[in-house]
Amino acid sequence: MTADDSYGRLDDDNFPAYTMGRAAEMLGTTQGFLRALGEARLITPLRSAGGHRRYSRYQLRIAGRARELVDQGTPIEAACRIVILEDQLEEAQCINAEHHRTAPSENPTAAA
Repeated sequence: MTADDSYGRLDDDNFPAYTMGRAAEMLGTTQGFLRALGEARLITPLRSAGGHRRYSRYQLRIAGRARELVDQGTPIEAACRIVILEDQLEEAQCINAEHHRTAPSENPTAAA
């Protein structure tokens, strides 16, 4: 991969561009919190060639939402489950909206 390829991927929400230290700093949390999210299987960071964890912007948004819930007193396991369900709901709503955009409209008055 060339440097130009890498720069182009920075716009990719799923590109693992952030180290664990940088991710923790951006979220205002600890590296231990990010490891706990991994143990809870909320996010699975990719690994660099040297074995270091790398996070994407999408994963940082998920981790940020989990942190909000934990900061409000929700246990980490419950926060992870809530975030997973919220993410699944958002995906289902997007699929539903796309279906409604592409499905032929049914107009019962036009059938007469």
